[in-house]
Amino acid sequence: MRTLPFLYLAFVASLAACSVAPPAPQNDDERFRAHTSRLLDEMWGEFPDFAVRMGNYKYAARLEVPNQGRRDAKVALYRRELTALGRFDPAGLNATNRIDYAIIKNRMERGIWENETFRAWQWDPSTYNVANSLDLVLTTQYAPLETRLRNVAGRLESIPAYYAAAKANISGPTLEHTQLAILQNRGALGILGPDLAKQAQASNLGAAEKAEFQRKLAAARAAVEDFLAYLNGLESKLGNGNARSFRIGKALYEQKFHYEIQSGFTAEQLYRLALAEKAAKHDAMEKIARELWPKYLGNVQMPSDRLLMIRLVIREMSKYHVAPHDFVQAVRRQIGGLQDFVRAKDLVDQDPSRPLVVRETPVYMRGIAGASISAPGPLNPTANTYYNVTPLDESKVAANESFLREYNDWTLQILNIHEAVPGHYTQLVHANKSPSLIPAVFANGSMIEGWAVFGEKVMLDAGYGNNAPEMWLMWMKWNLRSVMNTILDYEIQTMGLQREAAMRYMTVEAFQEETEAVEKWRRASLTQVQLTSYFNGYAEITALRDEMRAKQASAFTVKGFNNKFLSYGNAPIRSIREVMLSAQ
Repeated sequence: MRTLPFLYLAFVASLAACSVAPPAPQNDDERFRAHTSRLLDEMWGEFPDFAVRMGNYKYAARLEVPNQGRRDAKVALYRRELTALGRFDPAGLNATNRIDYAIIKNRMERGIWENETFRAWQWDPSTYNVANSLDLVLTTQYAPLETRLRNVAGRLESIPAYYAAAKANISGPTLEHTQLAILQNRGALGILGPDLAKQAQASNLGAAEKAEFQRKLAAARAAVEDFLAYLNGLESKLGNGNARSFRIGKALYEQKFHYEIQSGFTAEQLYRLALAEKAAKHDAMEKIARELWPKYLGNVQMPSDRLLMIRLVIREMSKYHVAPHDFVQAVRRQIGGLQDFVRAKDLVDQDPSRPLVVRETPVYMRGIAGASISAPGPLNPTANTYYNVTPLDESKVAANESFLREYNDWTLQILNIHEAVPGHYTQLVHANKSPSLIPAVFANGSMIEGWAVFGEKVMLDAGYGNNAPEMWLMWMKWNLRSVMNTILDYEIQTMGLQREAAMRYMTVEAFQEETEAVEKWRRASLTQVQLTSYFNGYAEITALRDEMRAKQASAFTVKGFNNKFLSYGNAPIRSIREVMLSAQ
């Protein structure tokens, strides 16, 4: 998925062959750009898995073994970089470089905090899984098959040491993350299965290479099986009530929010804003639901409880949905229509040369979200972007009905707006055209998720769905989920919110189906802070849009704002805001 273009390789080779050294940087901006280039070169070699995810396959044959030596090396790099950054005055840099300076500084500080304070490498067994990078190395068309197989072989050789280090690291794990690790490493066995063995055997590798490949594959598979046996043993012990809590507490939560979200709010401030937004959404939904009541419930007496009244209208509307076997195909059918609407309304630039491929979610990625985007790395922006959609198990009739009522005929469209057009897919295409690699490499999740939520509102404001009250009500329900994500995450992680109360929040106050609520509880028990990124990003982008509209007056256009905002890549919104508002 994330590959390094052959033209890029040729360009680098031509530079290396040139006998004339590049001119020395002449000013602070040039010195800073040279510095960031050296930093990335160092990081590709130090973090080969990270490099593969970004589309650099120079070190694809290496697999990081997550032992103490590697952690020490990471922290040393972070500290060196912070010292180097101290030689620059960000106030003297141009806008792009100021943003990059802030991103790099935050990422280095975050890296130290994650290794020395947060220490998820110790209590979260799901951090250990070789499947994702191995799959990228094998399936991305960055080199001939034989080269990719040799790179895979290099990684296979380190897998036994990888899982030995993982077992040595794990101490006091949570039950929930142990169970996730079991699920996902079973998926890793699929990557290391008979299909890979057959592919290597049918390739043009030499006989000796093929034999060595099969030996390494067998050893790697045995290492994963041994790790799974270890995890199963852990699960049995932890199930007796001796597990660490998945809740990280207020102090760690505020720190993680600071590093990951990079918001203009504190975590507690955003939580308070979300509570107010929930109340406002209930007011707006009540008005529309009263309008729709006769259409969907006829002469049935309207209850005095407004939340119940809204829920009854939504319940009737939710009966309209696709069949379970048609879920993935229904997603595929809608993408073209979304692209046509964005083009007709001139909402944001699109690039038809950047393909979007809807596929069934690979097994090793399943277990957290039902739909997601896997985008190409910034070093190969023309590679496929995958829209991962998890197919439904048709044997689970009741669960499927609940799931599809949640993703009914209206909300399925909003899901596709969020994930694809003009949401994640469109935003990431723009991000890969940013003049700097730094925002793409160290992407800000709140900007990415916030844009997807903001994009939903952009579409409805432009008349998507013919301004039908049904579409607006279902969007409000959907948007309320982003708001509730923040409330849930904060209260679960810092205030001890229990499952029963969380389920009530979701099903009664956010009108979610049981299946969706169950999955959200699972997600909230496996992640921290990430759920706040949606509402935080949406709130910050909306505020910036309104500020720019007031500043530009008649010169303001929706497309102009959207294109300009996206041109800064995956940078923190507070940094983009500073640059856009200061521009003349």
